[in-house]
Amino acid sequence: MNADLTKENKAYWLQRAAGYSEVNKEELSGAQRNTWTSFLTKEITAAFPDKAPADINIIDIGAGPGFLSIILAEAGYKVTAYDFAETMIEEARANAGGFANQIHFVQGDAMNLDFEDGSFDVVISRNLTWNLPDPAKAYQHWTRVLRSGGLMMVFDANWYRYLIDEDKRAAYVEDRQNVAEEGYGDYNIGENFDKMEVIAGKMPLTAKLRPQWDLEYLTELNVGQVFVQEDVGQLVYSKKELVNYKSTPLFMVKLVRK
Repeated sequence: MNADLTKENKAYWLQRAAGYSEVNKEELSGAQRNTWTSFLTKEITAAFPDKAPADINIIDIGAGPGFLSIILAEAGYKVTAYDFAETMIEEARANAGGFANQIHFVQGDAMNLDFEDGSFDVVISRNLTWNLPDPAKAYQHWTRVLRSGGLMMVFDANWYRYLIDEDKRAAYVEDRQNVAEEGYGDYNIGENFDKMEVIAGKMPLTAKLRPQWDLEYLTELNVGQVFVQEDVGQLVYSKKELVNYKSTPLFMVKLVRK
């Protein structure tokens, strides 16, 4: 089942890369470039107060068209942009422009990282865990490649919860109405969006309440201290994003490795 779902999912994202890249370009040219940079550098500096950015090795898992990898490279960190879709890697490299030479681009499986234990100071991921057939296995690998004292930051939301929750469905529909009324573009309407709803319905985390699931699972792993920060979107999102995603607030799950 996981193999078939992974294949179906990858086929979707391979063809979605160009459209998703436009969203990343919008972020790079908007307020998010500064809000995300400020948020991330503050967290990383707090974790490594005595290390220069050039000495901090970061892997961005599920890098997509490269937004986080690019702003982290711009901030001086050593960055590996990691994604399973070759087309996403191509878009990320193009979007990076002059920073492309400062980023290591790698195509691979987020649930089966091909790196040695303790390879990275920081593991970061945004809007990926919801889309994994085996998120538990992914977390095992992500914490495995994290050095002692290292920092993991996972940003996500209860995406597609509206598929199984009537209250969330009503809130989701209201979001779409508000987006239209305020004249914003709708991030949840696009080519083959119905196909992702079918795929999301098969993903295990669609039925889980998060970040509670993440907190409980990572605590059970017993590999470090786990923290949760709710509604990070209020700190990093643009007005357009806040309206689009009102019913699906962004959270952060943070782990500091033993």
